Amino acid sequence: MTTATAAKKLEAQQAREKLLEHYLTEGSRVYTILRHVSTSGMSRDISLVTVNKDGTLADITYYTAQATGDKLIERNGSRAIRVNGCGMDMGFHLVYNLSSVLFHGKNRAGYELKQSWL
Repeated sequence: MTTATAAKKLEAQQAREKLLEHYLTEGSRVYTILRHVSTSGMSRDISLVTVNKDGTLADITYYTAQATGDKLIERNGSRAIRVNGCGMDMGFHLVYNLSSVLFHGKNRAGYELKQSWL
């Protein structure tokens, strides 16, 4: 394993730990915000926000991108994850993947987090 690959794996593990420690528990709701749609309609930039354990809003887009390996985009002062494709609910797709990564090994791990659009 190369140094870059090892660093990327460590980064992803640290992001997962941070999300579980400070932001998310089983049953948490993650809100998705559509930031941009490409002119072809084949990609979207989506941000993820949740209500912290202390009751405040938290943007978890950066940690989600690190944990899942998705592409992070910075546009107009906000961070978003670029999702390619169409024909399905891409916000659900992001939250399902995040849930699967965080609760791996659990039965129906992809459904541990709930998703809503803002």
